[in-house]
Amino acid sequence: MANEFYALMGRMRNITRWGLMRNSFSENVQEHSHQVAVLAHALALIRRDILHLAGPDPDRCAVAALYHDAPEILTGDLPTPIKYYNTNIKDAYKQVEYIAGNQLLNMLPAALRDSYAPLVLEEDEEVNPIVKAADKLSAHIKCVEEQKTGNLEFESAAQQTLEALHSMNRPELEWFIRECLPAYSRNLDELGI
Repeated sequence: MANEFYALMGRMRNITRWGLMRNSFSENVQEHSHQVAVLAHALALIRRDILHLAGPDPDRCAVAALYHDAPEILTGDLPTPIKYYNTNIKDAYKQVEYIAGNQLLNMLPAALRDSYAPLVLEEDEEVNPIVKAADKLSAHIKCVEEQKTGNLEFESAAQQTLEALHSMNRPELEWFIRECLPAYSRNLDELGI
């Protein structure tokens, strides 16, 4: 099983998210990972360049976000209500993701494994909070975009994700929510194009 890592990364597009919800448009893990990378990069830049706070390298955050859900290639996307139902399930699923992540790393040439390990296994303690904030922000944006289509299925998820975002107490996230998030509710004409 050597050198299959990159081929498997391409299969992220086959894993659909929000499986328990009625969606107006589907979202796969590859699309989600791209959005999380864009958001993580933005949050790290906002932290550094607007708020003038110390933090992780924005480029490193973007790359880590691209791989944050890589283990789901092997595990699939477990719905949030199940994944976080209780501590035992949450801890067991984290262990399954860790095993899957290591399995993916073993599909790389040995010379590359150490470079990918902190990304796939989410081991960078400075980067992880930014990526987790971007991940939750991506979920909230999905809710906002679904609500924009009139899909009431996402009302409680939108409220829950917004509360979770605020509970993170991250100034760069609060800045994004205040300054950038309202644009996601607008149509193309309202965005000034």
